[in-house]
Amino acid sequence: MFNVVLVEPEIPPNTGNIGRLCLATRSTLHLVGPLGFSIDDRTLKRAGLDYWAEVDVRSWDSLGALRSAQNPEARFFYLTTKSNRAYHTVRFQPGDFLVFGRETKGLPESVLEANREHLLTIPMHGTRSLNLATAVAIVLFEAVRQQS
Repeated sequence: MFNVVLVEPEIPPNTGNIGRLCLATRSTLHLVGPLGFSIDDRTLKRAGLDYWAEVDVRSWDSLGALRSAQNPEARFFYLTTKSNRAYHTVRFQPGDFLVFGRETKGLPESVLEANREHLLTIPMHGTRSLNLATAVAIVLFEAVRQQS
């Protein structure tokens, strides 16, 4: 239904949990390297439980390679704390790409600069950021909710 993109994820359990979210929503998980772990990592598979083999996972060498392989009309949204546009103000469409950065640094500044009009944030009070799997769940399930 949707596409979840993790750019250079670092923590295997987060990716495993996000894989389960993707399976539950019939979404595709795109992993953009370099990854901070091996795709065969035991903790990744433990977090994904026995569902990991069923997750539609695609690997990419770069965000540019992922973008160039898609239809030019594909919609990409980049989640960051460096935006004032709340994720829930967007009318998501099936096939949209929801792009998330590394757990420790988020998306690279160059990506943010090149995509200013497509930046979204999760409004928060009292914290700088949320766990990556939590952030993906919030945005992904809002997109799914809008389709029901």
